Amino acid sequence: MTIPTSITDPSKRYDFLLVFDVTDGNPNGDPDAGNLPRVDPETMQGIVTDVCLKRKIRNFVDLKHSPSGPLDMTEDRAGNQFGIFVRDSGVALNTKISSAVRATGDDVKPDKKKSNEKGRVEMCRRYYDVRLFGAVLSTGDYNCGQVRGPMQLTFARSIDPIVPNDIAITRVAITREGEAKETEIGRKAQVPYGLYVAKGFYSPMLAKDTGVNAEDLELFWEAAIAMFENDRSASRGHMEMRAIVVFIHENPLGNAPSGRLFRRLTVTRKPDVESPRSVLDYEIVLDRDNLTEGVGIESLIE
Repeated sequence: MTIPTSITDPSKRYDFLLVFDVTDGNPNGDPDAGNLPRVDPETMQGIVTDVCLKRKIRNFVDLKHSPSGPLDMTEDRAGNQFGIFVRDSGVALNTKISSAVRATGDDVKPDKKKSNEKGRVEMCRRYYDVRLFGAVLSTGDYNCGQVRGPMQLTFARSIDPIVPNDIAITRVAITREGEAKETEIGRKAQVPYGLYVAKGFYSPMLAKDTGVNAEDLELFWEAAIAMFENDRSASRGHMEMRAIVVFIHENPLGNAPSGRLFRRLTVTRKPDVESPRSVLDYEIVLDRDNLTEGVGIESLIE
């Protein structure tokens, strides 16, 4: 779909909600609980971490802008690049930082204490996820300081409690040679159904520091819409983005508190539904009336 230009202006503030669901899958396994779906132990609401959601954004950008070299960047220094700093590339993060510093053209000696500002700027230029999400760049021989990301996400939380299942499965392929058996037992963790909501925030004040432009924002919204479409796996079942609601502030510092705006979207289970198994078991209502002056709304998925 075409991304509205009203949400690609890097000088405006955006607060937004992501509403997605999972059917018969594990949206985010917890390594401390045998990879069962993450839950709030008090309420049993399901949880998907911000790190998990950002990973899917990174993967989409990686698919659309494939890395052009072993360091996930190009040597062309004209304009922003779309490399991914945090990815499984076989290249250490510190190696990428060192490469960025050397690309500035300065004959800089390794210094773990003094921050290299040119290297920091170059890291923001060549790596999309550094520009948007920020990064700690002070871990190697070349210290490029830290970058506060202008785009941040919260944990996603399910509307209702979920029921994490651990299902036994069998396979006919035997792991070890010579074993006298025809099948082996495995485990598969899943949630029958869960509808989740995550909150997001974009700060134009921080974006000025990292160099975010309109193309970056357009790519982010594209990735948010399609993050599950390009992240299929047998373990995740069926995941789908159901709604993205963006609140647009004319004032870079905001025209209204984000919490008040978020309450305009209500997601409630229908009274006759005991065990929800579909988004149709919920009422999703967006209140567009009597908005604070200077605040607009865009709904990317109707």
